[in-house]
Amino acid sequence: VEQYIGGVEHAILVLLYARFFTKVLYDMGLVSVDEPFQNLLTQGMVLMDGSKMSKSKGNIVSPEAIIDKFGADTARLFILFAAPPERDLEWNDQAVEGCYRFINRVWRFVYDYVQSRGGENAEAGELSRKDKDMRRLVHTTIKRVTDDAGTRFNFNTAISAIMELVNGLYQYREVAGYNKAVMAEAVDTLVLLLAPFIPHVTEELWQDLGHGESVHKQKWPVVDEAALVADEVTVIVQVNGKVRDKILMPVNLDKAETEKMVLAQPKIAEILAGKEVKKVVVVPNKLVNVV
Repeated sequence: VEQYIGGVEHAILVLLYARFFTKVLYDMGLVSVDEPFQNLLTQGMVLMDGSKMSKSKGNIVSPEAIIDKFGADTARLFILFAAPPERDLEWNDQAVEGCYRFINRVWRFVYDYVQSRGGENAEAGELSRKDKDMRRLVHTTIKRVTDDAGTRFNFNTAISAIMELVNGLYQYREVAGYNKAVMAEAVDTLVLLLAPFIPHVTEELWQDLGHGESVHKQKWPVVDEAALVADEVTVIVQVNGKVRDKILMPVNLDKAETEKMVLAQPKIAEILAGKEVKKVVVVPNKLVNVV
């Protein structure tokens, strides 16, 4: 078995016996492996008021009630977002409602986008700094979700990354004259990344976006490594160790050009007026300290 996932209560019986029989069969020459599972993930318990949920204790939450009120996708999203799979999950009704609000926020954004985009196929053309920042966020999110969910089973951090993408999309929408091709890529990617977590809502949204085939038959988004590379960075400027300004400058600018650019800033020049600059300490792409 490539991946075994089970509760800690299985360790004594299921896992012990599985290993025992596998090793016996291996010693008998009947199988070629001496361990039954390549990878093991021991999942945490679901707790209610600090105690393990149990039918015998009666401290359970009916999934039917949650599904009737919020939908199956909300229940799925909450369980995956509330805690890493190996940790115990404390049931929280308010957190369930928070996941419901997030799903509705995604729905509203995609619906508004579909209503306003028009029928034309947009070309990317020349990208502004805001456009590049948006593409960087999109492909950073693809990378994070792929690594967290696909490799480490950290579904909670994967969902958190998607939430950050949604915040970024709302901000990008407010940019005057945003790039339609960049927005189209971002919205499609958002729905694809959410599909494993909220399959019903994303299927509906995928169809609304004009795609014929099911979202669950699509290829997983691929990271564009070029989009991850920043052209500009925000550099902190200090004078005698105290933060005085923040400057946007080209990435990997050499020390001499960095120093020249910083000293030419009106705010810094005003602070340094009549004073002797003894040295300028440059930490590339991060910080400049004028002494």
